[in-house]
Amino acid sequence: MKTNYLFPYKLKKIALFILLFSFLGATYITVFEYNPDITNIKTGEYITNKGEVKPHYENIANEIVGMSLIVSLLLLAFSKEKEEDEYISKIRLESLVWAVYINYGLLLIAFVLFYDEDFLSVMIYNMFTLLLFFNIRFQYYKFKMRKELSYEK
Repeated sequence: MKTNYLFPYKLKKIALFILLFSFLGATYITVFEYNPDITNIKTGEYITNKGEVKPHYENIANEIVGMSLIVSLLLLAFSKEKEEDEYISKIRLESLVWAVYINYGLLLIAFVLFYDEDFLSVMIYNMFTLLLFFNIRFQYYKFKMRKELSYEK
């Protein structure tokens, strides 16, 4: 089956490597509220109460980790398999539909249960859940398919 929209299979290993470190970094930054100095960038200047002009720095650690999570999850989700056939395509499509349903179902629940800053946090995590749900279901059904095939042999 011709699939022009998928990334090469080689990128799957790179994606897993990036995902591992991105997930560990995201967990560490979130749990310990760690912002390394190396990720501080100058975004402008501000004037103090004394009239002094001082540089303003922003920490971009969250942005780096977030972008690497999205890229790694996209590469993992949409890289070709070693043997890409119709059944894999069917699993991929069903996983995507299932992930969209679950993701937006949870988002509807979040609209009712969360407000203000809590809702903003939910929306930030929601950026990743669609790809995460897709990858979990897709990998599970591939594992299940391979297990059934090895059982038949």
